[in-house]
Amino acid sequence: MAKRLTCDVVVVGAGMVGAACAWYAARASLDVRVVDRGPVAGGTTGAGEGNLLVSDKGPGPELELALLSARLWAELADGLGAAVEYEPKGGLVIASTPAALSALTRFAAGQRAAGVTADPVGPDELRSLEPYLIPGVAGGVRYPQDAQVMPALAAAHLLRASGARVHTGRTVTGVLRAPDGTVRGVRTDHGDLHAPAVVNAAGTWGGDLAALARVRLPVLPRRGFVLVTEPLPRRVRHKVYAADYVADVASDSAALRSSPVVEGTAAGPVLIGATRERVGFDRSLSLPAVRALARGAIGLFPFLAGVRALRTYAGFRPYLPDHLPAIGPDPRAPGLFHACGHEGAGIGLATGTGRLIAQALTGKAPDMDLTPFRPERFDTEGGESA
Repeated sequence: MAKRLTCDVVVVGAGMVGAACAWYAARASLDVRVVDRGPVAGGTTGAGEGNLLVSDKGPGPELELALLSARLWAELADGLGAAVEYEPKGGLVIASTPAALSALTRFAAGQRAAGVTADPVGPDELRSLEPYLIPGVAGGVRYPQDAQVMPALAAAHLLRASGARVHTGRTVTGVLRAPDGTVRGVRTDHGDLHAPAVVNAAGTWGGDLAALARVRLPVLPRRGFVLVTEPLPRRVRHKVYAADYVADVASDSAALRSSPVVEGTAAGPVLIGATRERVGFDRSLSLPAVRALARGAIGLFPFLAGVRALRTYAGFRPYLPDHLPAIGPDPRAPGLFHACGHEGAGIGLATGTGRLIAQALTGKAPDMDLTPFRPERFDTEGGESA
């Protein structure tokens, strides 16, 4: 018979958000177990670019969470920076036309009022910041608070540093609930894990886990591709993307959307994104998506036309209809906490999410208002749904 385990909290999901929840919960002196049906960082985290961005978020709760997370990432970097390839290289948003620059300038002004450092950059200065950038662009904005990590390394190192016991290769098949409806742990294909709190950090499958607890959370997958070039000398110094990327992130369209995002890495390859489309969990290669990535990247950095692309990979962003994650306790299932639905921002928002979850688990006042992230906001009837 499988051994029964008892702990304070079970975190479902061993990706970046789950790792951050485990880290901050363990720091709050909770006994934490992490369970995942696959390996550490085997889902969205392993297919991510490791972006820690404030530049793509307008004023509001997501930006507030991003600023909190950026501060926490900087703190973690003091101890884990080299191990997780933390690089505070900053972001550079490019406007190709005067009209695009005008819109970007207005967007940046709103961000500055919310606490973001957003420095206007003229065409000549752009070339000094990124010498290989295509000439003739109208201008841009530099965001020194943007950074990057290697996401799989970050998740693995944070889980190890947390001291949490990690159970990979275990599929959660049910959420245990007492007769009064309170959560009492999870059932897995290797036995039960008993705990008074369960954290749903299951990423794209967060809706499925919620359904096991008989609550509704409409998480959907948005597929994205990344192109990876051969290793190069460092020619792209910042995370560089076109101004229309922000509109693509906010779009509700199910169709393919692509805007160029280009960044160098410490290991040498250049990463090229970003596409978004809703096609379920279809991982098949999309030539239109890959061609759009290559075309957009060359449009920013013409030298890439002569560079070999070694591989491409796909991942699924956990998407909620209002583009905000679900963070915090679920009143429909006392003892269930959600930390999912971050779409393409989960790596960057993981630290703030983990800290907020730990505060909720221990009854402490949160660093920010959780109301916009409440998980029951999609339940129009206000009750449980299967």
